[in-house]
Amino acid sequence: MARKQTKQYVEIDVVDWLRKLPKVELHLHLEGTIQPETLLELSRRHDAEPLTADAAKKLYVYENFLGFLDSFKAVSARLKGPDDYELITYNMIRDLAAQGVVHAEVYISFGIIYYWKQVEVEPYVEAIERGRVRGERDFGTTVYWLIDAVRHFGAEEAAKVFRKAAELRAVYPSIVGIGIGGDEARGSADLFRESYAEARAAGLRLTAHAGETTGPESIWAAINIGAERVGHALSARSDGELLDVLAEKQIPLELNVTSNIRTGCCKSFDEHPVKMYFESGLMITINSDDPPMFGSNLLEEYVLVQERFEFSLEQMRELAANSVEASFLPPERKLDLLRRVEQYG
Repeated sequence: MARKQTKQYVEIDVVDWLRKLPKVELHLHLEGTIQPETLLELSRRHDAEPLTADAAKKLYVYENFLGFLDSFKAVSARLKGPDDYELITYNMIRDLAAQGVVHAEVYISFGIIYYWKQVEVEPYVEAIERGRVRGERDFGTTVYWLIDAVRHFGAEEAAKVFRKAAELRAVYPSIVGIGIGGDEARGSADLFRESYAEARAAGLRLTAHAGETTGPESIWAAINIGAERVGHALSARSDGELLDVLAEKQIPLELNVTSNIRTGCCKSFDEHPVKMYFESGLMITINSDDPPMFGSNLLEEYVLVQERFEFSLEQMRELAANSVEASFLPPERKLDLLRRVEQYG
């Protein structure tokens, strides 16, 4: 287990220190939090021939980004009814709390529910909210929802998703924002400009996956349609002007290191720009994306970043503070969490 000495020569258990550091998760997909044991439970509920443990584990194996999308689809296909969503929501909050996560802003793919299931989302949102309320009560970690549209399903589907998000926000204040995920190559952010303007007018906050599998033009497009946070942003490193804009405007970047390696979007840890972005003054945050799909939760991402990229503990504290500042929490809660991060340890 990693240990480090402080100036007072007191030995610190770094993993335990990072576990107890108050952390905020900003880039996490609800459907991507299904652990293999939960998948087995879902399979027992719905499959005529339930998955074996080995068969379940194989669904989490893939070779590239498109393979990951297929794996994600195969796992989330076991989500049949609203009760399944309540189950995975509660389990997600339990797992986050065990890592020292105090708040999370989590994507729900309305696009999957609408497009794949061809059903209305209200019963599913009611169930997700039941899971959230129980989870927050039992474990103390709070959750906001970001409603995600699958960009390669098209602009019309996205507009439907965002309008439903605005409608449900009046009922469920935990729904705070929207985003676009999916295959960037098949859905430029420019296609969603009008929908983003409409969502902003409805009081929703704006995020976007960009620069994960395509070039920096995807990140420019996301910024130009009003994205307040950008997920992944790997390709920004190849555009000096973009790096300057990101640094000057302090646009938060939701980095997902292990995700980028496992999907093949980044060839090696040595090539990942997380340290370069930090040293260039960009506002980076550390996140886990789809933990069981990538074999790394948020705590493990913090441990990985600290060890492999040689961040000091004070720099890890700064990353934790970045996530608080970049969140969509109200100012008073941000100030409280920032004080907790600053006073920690």
